Amino acid sequence: MLKTQETVLEIDLKALKHNFEHLKSKLQNNTKFLAVVKAFGYGSDSCEIGNYLEALGVDYFAVAYTQEGIALRKAGITKPILVLHPQAVNLKALITHSLEPSLYNAKILKEFIKIATAEKQNDYPVHIKFNTGLNRLGFEYNDIDYIVSEIEKTDTLKVTSIFSHIAASEDLDEKEFTLHQIANFNTISKKIIEKLDYKPMLHMCNTSGILNYPDAHFDMVRSGIGLYGFGNSEKENKNLTPIATLKTVISQIHNIEKGESVGYNRAFKSNSFLKTATLPIGHADGIGRQYGNGKGFVTIHGKQAPIVGNVCMDMIMVNITNIDCKEGDEVIIFDQNNTTAEHLAETTNTISYELITSISQRVKRILLK
Repeated sequence: MLKTQETVLEIDLKALKHNFEHLKSKLQNNTKFLAVVKAFGYGSDSCEIGNYLEALGVDYFAVAYTQEGIALRKAGITKPILVLHPQAVNLKALITHSLEPSLYNAKILKEFIKIATAEKQNDYPVHIKFNTGLNRLGFEYNDIDYIVSEIEKTDTLKVTSIFSHIAASEDLDEKEFTLHQIANFNTISKKIIEKLDYKPMLHMCNTSGILNYPDAHFDMVRSGIGLYGFGNSEKENKNLTPIATLKTVISQIHNIEKGESVGYNRAFKSNSFLKTATLPIGHADGIGRQYGNGKGFVTIHGKQAPIVGNVCMDMIMVNITNIDCKEGDEVIIFDQNNTTAEHLAETTNTISYELITSISQRVKRILLK
């Protein structure tokens, strides 16, 4: 790893390849692999990640919203792209860029048929989402007859897949609930396939589903967080490598006398002499205001430096009293081994997902190939 002179996010493509191959090894040879690259590739770089995974042989991609899919197409991604949460206002653009919508309720189904008809589409690939217990998006079992009747009225679309989402695949205490979801999905898919004259793909598993419920892999699996190096458990984390390292540098060092304060609102007041370092990264970069005042830390020369005072928009201050360092020295916010994003997130009772997806796009990305 190169020493940095500014705030950067290093993205290790070798680690990404390792994670993909590990997850892929859990599948049968004929099970397709869908890579989830929403939220700017979980805070990394969706286009670079997408192109690299396409070269590795990923079968499908998924994004949350249409504009994310358009960005992938403009970056040269050619594999199918599922848009998990399309809105009606973007459906024409979705078709223009050959993206595939998840149709999750009557409104979006009708709107898509209307727009696809106007665009003179035939057998356009769509994915039908069913709610089996997450209660977020999706048709219900009782909607099957309605869905099939609407599909039979038009030749504008063809169902590429039927899918659902497991609510607690990482929590083995919820195994009974998860098995109920899987059984529910089996019942739904069997009924809708009986009413169609062809068999769409079935998919339900996310990263933890891949690892914990092999009987539910069906025709395709979807992985997001696992590709980026997190397995949602200590056991699985050992088999994966976080792809991102967030680094910065010390801009200035201050000597703080007893009674002096640090940062906005004088949130930190020193009880004794100490030294602080100011770093060029703040809540506009993804280090939220839940950090600071005793929560969260950075690593300098292998030692933890607690964040003191309130996090500023563009800067944080850390306590370096017991660390031998100087202005210009490198600082690790999170890395692949010793202080991962998961470790840092835990200091404020949140999760790795929130931290890594919050990293601002103004932070320079460096690809390690």
